[in-house]
Amino acid sequence: MKVALIGATGFVGSALLDELLHRGHEVTALARHPEKIPARDHLAVVAADVLNAQDVKNAVAGADAVVSAYNAGWSNPRIYDDFMRGSRAIVEGVKAAGVRRYLVVGGAGSLYIDGRQLVDSPDFPAAIKPGATAARDMLTELREESSLDWTLLSPPIALHLGDHGERTGRYRSGKDEPLMQPDGKPGTISAADLSVALVDALEQGAHIKERFTVAY
Repeated sequence: MKVALIGATGFVGSALLDELLHRGHEVTALARHPEKIPARDHLAVVAADVLNAQDVKNAVAGADAVVSAYNAGWSNPRIYDDFMRGSRAIVEGVKAAGVRRYLVVGGAGSLYIDGRQLVDSPDFPAAIKPGATAARDMLTELREESSLDWTLLSPPIALHLGDHGERTGRYRSGKDEPLMQPDGKPGTISAADLSVALVDALEQGAHIKERFTVAY
């Protein structure tokens, strides 16, 4: 499959790149600084600014699917505005290129506990609330999108940070509520296995026009 990947230099995006190449897909990675992505077999890297819909259109044209792990940067003081601007430009560019299948990594803040989204809870960490709110609002807009076969994957509350972690190939799936462990603690997963779940959805044509979440 020909897959255009956005965010390949990021934490989750680089894990997605590994998974897509591991499975033999032909990947075109969009990057503002292509020199940051080392050459690999079955990988093409193109210069593109994802804040520019025309750049996105040109870069993803001919792809069977677009996978996005776009993030405007957690330390960015304009993260909300830049995240929404980038997300909208990506959607506009993907549609203009005539690509229907669009898979995106969202946030855990839009998951629900007791009928309320996590990002709206009083104890939600203030430092990440603007970015988490943007990810929630992006999902809200995607749900109104009729011309894309979109899928959004919300990571668990406790995504393993640091390295990509072990690739086990196993995970549990849920919908709109976070998956918990038997002891009541939040579920977790490695970036490697989060990528397995999203590429599974791509290959299986699963979770069309819906959000899902995963955890061990």
